[in-house]
Amino acid sequence: MEEKKFDLNSLIGFILLGLIMVWYFYMNQPTPETQKPQQEEIVQDTLKESVEPSSLSSTDGKTTQLSDSASVAKIQGKLGAFAYAASLPSATENTTVLENELVKLTVANKGGQIVEAQLKKFRAHDSLPLYLIKDNNALFNLNFTTADNRVLNSKDLFFEPTSTKSGDSQILSMKLKISEDKFIEYRYEMKPNDYMVDFNIKSVGIHEMINTAQEIQLTWDLKSYSQEKSVKYENQYSTLRWLHNGDEFDKFNAMSDDEETVDNVNWIACKQQFFSSILITETPFKNAKLGVKNLVKDDQIDTVFTKEYSTSIPLKIKNGEMNYAMNWYYGPSDYHILTSYEGKNLDNVINLGWGIFGWLNKYVFLNVFYFLSKIITNFGWIIILMTIVVRIFMSPLVYKSYLSSAKMKVLKPEMEELNTRLPGKENAMKRQQEMMQIYNKAGVNPMSGCMPALLQMPIFFALFQFFPAMIALRQEGFLWADDLSSYDSVYKLPFYIPFYGDHVSLFPILASVAIFFYMKMSQSQQMGMQQPAQEGMPDMQQMMKIMMYISPVMMLFFFNMYGSGLSLYYFVSNLLTIGIMLVIKHFIIDEEKIHAQIQENKLKPQKVSKFRQKLGEAMKQAQEQQDKKKTKKK
Repeated sequence: MEEKKFDLNSLIGFILLGLIMVWYFYMNQPTPETQKPQQEEIVQDTLKESVEPSSLSSTDGKTTQLSDSASVAKIQGKLGAFAYAASLPSATENTTVLENELVKLTVANKGGQIVEAQLKKFRAHDSLPLYLIKDNNALFNLNFTTADNRVLNSKDLFFEPTSTKSGDSQILSMKLKISEDKFIEYRYEMKPNDYMVDFNIKSVGIHEMINTAQEIQLTWDLKSYSQEKSVKYENQYSTLRWLHNGDEFDKFNAMSDDEETVDNVNWIACKQQFFSSILITETPFKNAKLGVKNLVKDDQIDTVFTKEYSTSIPLKIKNGEMNYAMNWYYGPSDYHILTSYEGKNLDNVINLGWGIFGWLNKYVFLNVFYFLSKIITNFGWIIILMTIVVRIFMSPLVYKSYLSSAKMKVLKPEMEELNTRLPGKENAMKRQQEMMQIYNKAGVNPMSGCMPALLQMPIFFALFQFFPAMIALRQEGFLWADDLSSYDSVYKLPFYIPFYGDHVSLFPILASVAIFFYMKMSQSQQMGMQQPAQEGMPDMQQMMKIMMYISPVMMLFFFNMYGSGLSLYYFVSNLLTIGIMLVIKHFIIDEEKIHAQIQENKLKPQKVSKFRQKLGEAMKQAQEQQDKKKTKKK
């Protein structure tokens, strides 16, 4: 085997090659002069956006060009201590994600604010991911004045992100640094399986850099995306709502532009029909200027945004520093979820109606609805069963009303005889007096037929608010309706009809037909008891005939754009009412027995209430005065 010899020439070659490479990299490394423009570009971009335009202009009105080392000094002079943040590696357009099972938040270095908020369990009406914040539709900004009276905006300055964990919670600290130990911090903390995010704003050492005599102005603006199939219907239930003074709730009208300054604000909710973006504070804001602008026009069928919300809040600086503990809520307007956050009164975000209507929805219909949803999975059948429960509960009132109508019908011949015997306006008082005597002897209260109808009205209006607020119906199908929270379109029109829309919904048609037959039955019953029209008085029978035709048409137009779940309820409700009335008429009410009972009541001594007694005396005195006037005229 040939022995390998040491090759001196090869060694010298490798050494020379290495020296050449070292010399090459040394000669081509970035110099301070080449690095400076890159750093200056970041600082200059920040300066352009965060300092008022006037501060970049020279005395002759021309924009000052920033270049070379003198420019850097000039930039630092403009930004003051905040130029430090723009010089850090974090001064980029990068973002950080906070994410759990329910919500995904994207936070930008620039401004330290949330630039995307996605609800992972939901989809928009077009099956795309559902975002409450995306593509610059939201703004969160702190506007403040520096110690030397320069005005800066946090939205244009760069924050440094630091992500950590505390148990199962994700923590993101975003710091707008003046130096390593002086900063303004946004602190986000996201817990597992929760729509609520803890959010704190605090400062350390800013009293030397910020004019603490001037309040820091917090601005929160949001343009809400349309998430539902029917934009106009969604828009009717989208508005700004807030809680102040601990337990006082208020809101703007959903269909108009508005603006108001409110004191002692606890939370502010930019509410859509089924989703809400809420800013909550543990220490009430001293005051807040709130505004809403309607972005949906009357003839608009499709639009990207429904409302534009604006909020402006002055933040207090205490002992030279700022410290606010707050929360963000990006999630569904679900009653059970919102009420799970104790002590915040977030249930007021959902519009369940005021007074007795809200009470019925909260304590009756919500419980019935959720109970049925545990047994049945199809929400169409839940609505039908809920309607049956409500109708059974209301059936005694229907019976009472029908019984009163039957009694009045039996007394109609006597009323006709009375009108024939005492005709004309001059006998109106006497005729009314004798009529009351007939009612009293027969034991009939003419108002008893009205009271059941009046008692049913709160339920009608309560459910009118209930169904549009139920997110559980959203994108749940039944029969031909693919979404019970929106209209059921069975035919797309090639044109738009004012007040009706560009489609034909079937459930409103069925509900209108049911209303027509219900009113026809009610009218036939009422005609049997209706008194002949008095001279100078409107013909009630004619008015009822007109209403019998107008009401179904109004229903057809009014509900064509409304949620099919609401139309389904009214269709089934009227159908059941017709059935109950037929059962009462053919199997329960016996007019001959009623007539016999009335005749028997006439023979009994009748107790007259104090109210009836006083009413009778007043009518008698009025009649006597009328007779005296007639005598004088003669």
